[in-house]
Amino acid sequence: MTQEITILPYSDTYATAFKTLNEEWITKYFVMEEMDYKSLDHPKEYILDKGGYIAVALLNYEPVGVCALVPCSYEGYDLELVKMGVSPKAQGKGIGKLLGQHIIEKAKEMGATAIFLESNRVLAPAISLYKKLGFQEVFGIKSPYARSDIKMELLLSK
Repeated sequence: MTQEITILPYSDTYATAFKTLNEEWITKYFVMEEMDYKSLDHPKEYILDKGGYIAVALLNYEPVGVCALVPCSYEGYDLELVKMGVSPKAQGKGIGKLLGQHIIEKAKEMGATAIFLESNRVLAPAISLYKKLGFQEVFGIKSPYARSDIKMELLLSK
């Protein structure tokens, strides 16, 4: 059977999927934090209305992956890659890589020259993916997330 993967911009149709796909990985490894609830319960207000973007990956028309960009508050970075999650049932199909590539292209379209992200080393497949996408570890930035133990950046060519 052919696996059709499509990546498209977020619409309210995918609000539940955006929240569920993120809660799935967050609660598996960590606990939900205040910032999680704000952005997952109100993606329009906390991401889109602030100039951000959300991508949704569909596998055979079913939402199985999500990723977002938000304007970054850290000096030297235009956008922050946040809330990237792929359903366990869809992992290993290259969906995370496609989402990452899509989000990087979108960041370039938005005029970004540098993307920032925060993660945790326990999420080894995610860290590996970020490195394959060109992100490099940076130091000295304090996070609002208790679970964040690695920060990374991607400098985009103009």
